[in-house]
Amino acid sequence: MDAACAHRRPDGPATPPALAGLALILSLALGGCAAWPGRPAATAATGAQDSAASDASQGPAALAVELVVDAPDEAARTLLARHLDLARLQRLRADELPDDNEWSRLIGAAPDQARELLQTEGYFDAEVRVRRETGVPPRVRVTVEPGARTRIAAFDLDWSGALASAIARGDPQALAVRDALQAQARALIGEPLVNARWATAKQLLLARLRAEGYASTRIEDSLADVDTTAHEARLSVRLDSGPLYLAGALRIQGLQAHDEETVRHLAGFGPGAALTEARLLDYQERLQKAGLFDRATVSFEPDPARADDTPVLVSVGESALRQLTLGLGYSSGSGARTSAELTHRRPFGWAVTAYNKLQWGVDSQAWSGDFYTHPGEDFYRELIGVQIARERSDSDVVLSQRLRLGRTQDTQRWERLYFLEWLRSRQSDALSVETATAVSGNYHLVWRELDSVLLPTRGIALSLQGGAGLAFSRDGGNGPFTRLYARAIGYLPLGASWYGQARLEAGEVIKRGDVVVPDALGFRAGGDESVRGYGYRELAPTDSDGTIHSGMQLLTASLELARPVSARLPSVWGAVFVDAGRAVDSWSRYTPAVGWGVGVRWRSPLGPLRVDWAYAEELRRARLHLSLGITY
Repeated sequence: MDAACAHRRPDGPATPPALAGLALILSLALGGCAAWPGRPAATAATGAQDSAASDASQGPAALAVELVVDAPDEAARTLLARHLDLARLQRLRADELPDDNEWSRLIGAAPDQARELLQTEGYFDAEVRVRRETGVPPRVRVTVEPGARTRIAAFDLDWSGALASAIARGDPQALAVRDALQAQARALIGEPLVNARWATAKQLLLARLRAEGYASTRIEDSLADVDTTAHEARLSVRLDSGPLYLAGALRIQGLQAHDEETVRHLAGFGPGAALTEARLLDYQERLQKAGLFDRATVSFEPDPARADDTPVLVSVGESALRQLTLGLGYSSGSGARTSAELTHRRPFGWAVTAYNKLQWGVDSQAWSGDFYTHPGEDFYRELIGVQIARERSDSDVVLSQRLRLGRTQDTQRWERLYFLEWLRSRQSDALSVETATAVSGNYHLVWRELDSVLLPTRGIALSLQGGAGLAFSRDGGNGPFTRLYARAIGYLPLGASWYGQARLEAGEVIKRGDVVVPDALGFRAGGDESVRGYGYRELAPTDSDGTIHSGMQLLTASLELARPVSARLPSVWGAVFVDAGRAVDSWSRYTPAVGWGVGVRWRSPLGPLRVDWAYAEELRRARLHLSLGITY
């Protein structure tokens, strides 16, 4: 019986079944299982909690009767003010006040009612006095001396069903579930025995076990054994896990243009896998991130008779096959820009997505065309990509062309990209033109362990890039090179309302001194996502004529502290930050440029919108930065 409780005194036996039944009725009336028997049941007035709070807000002059509760605990004061029968008098008119007999009955019943209510907050030895005071309006004063509060001394768990059998044979997954549930129960030891907390704890145990694939879990029995002399309670719950639900066939609905095979590949599990909540949510997220569907839901109907072969229900809504997106944007680093994106999710009926993007800005123009297959086994996609880009700085213009052939894999935590690349870069300034070409093999990896990808506050994201190849230049030497790059971002809550963010970025191109690699393979620093206070890509080596070129080494770092501006605007944060770093041609010449400042963040549904005022120590002037989203 889920709501059964026992009230034990040192000099008496456990409560008989009849009183246990009375406890169950009382616990349902009060919303939980911590209303222990042994005293008359309270008869809380219907609606008293709402009317009392509503009328009290009008001030004492608007009340026919004023109820005053003197208790050291705020929870106890609120509980009695809402649930005592006396509370309903506060919504009466002056001509509706009870006669003396009814007054005597209400005041006489109030102490026992109060003690029963206080037991739900863990006070079993409370002393209650009720006094009627004359005046206008009449006042009733309830004085409470709660005594010692009963705390949870132990929380025992037991199980039956498939989980118990799996634990008995030493199944690692079942043992991990058991340990997690026991840790959840132990977290309550030492806490006050509060009715709501006890009820919530049982619901959390149910939810945790159901999330592990035991969807038919129920509470077979529960007990709160209270020792009123020691002020301790021993809780126990017996969970009937029912069967462990295992995946059967996928039943897919909603497909019109795309293949069932694509949906099956995105599952990531096959028949016989435990249908845990995390596994189903990961599958649903992969469907939504595939770029093929506007909506996706993954579920199953728990039928114990089919637990070993449970059909998995997959419902999708396909995105439009053709989609054109136009955009306008602005960045303080690269200025205003416009863009056009054209996506075709099944050209010529092939299981391929074609993506073209044209971006045109004041200092940056680019076109990219990518073709990649729909997800296959292990979530891999084959890809071919072309890009032409032009970047202009204060001193030079870099024109680059890329061709990539490779494959990519995108999972919950990992993004992997393997590709062969041909890259040609042409750098020109007022005095010269330098052209270089490179052929390389590359591996890019992104790993994320974050509480939110869009709006993180805790966790870490790591991006690693490695490549090796041959470089050719008309004006310089030819030869092999290796390119390495790493970027780490960490997020950590600090106290109740502060949040910290740190970023470290490093890169190096390893080559012989005379080998010239394309400028696009080098590094530059400065701008919104680098060292704020400085211009976009301006922290890089400068030739004697003032021309900036990409460096072969890069090191930047950033620290930021932020907090909500106010409790009424939790999505608007203020921030302070300091950035440092630059790109160089030799570590011996490395001296970091420093920028610091203040900013405002709006945590929008699309990611953080940031406005930063940053002061550049090296330039002795300030710059305003505006950006949207996070670069991993």
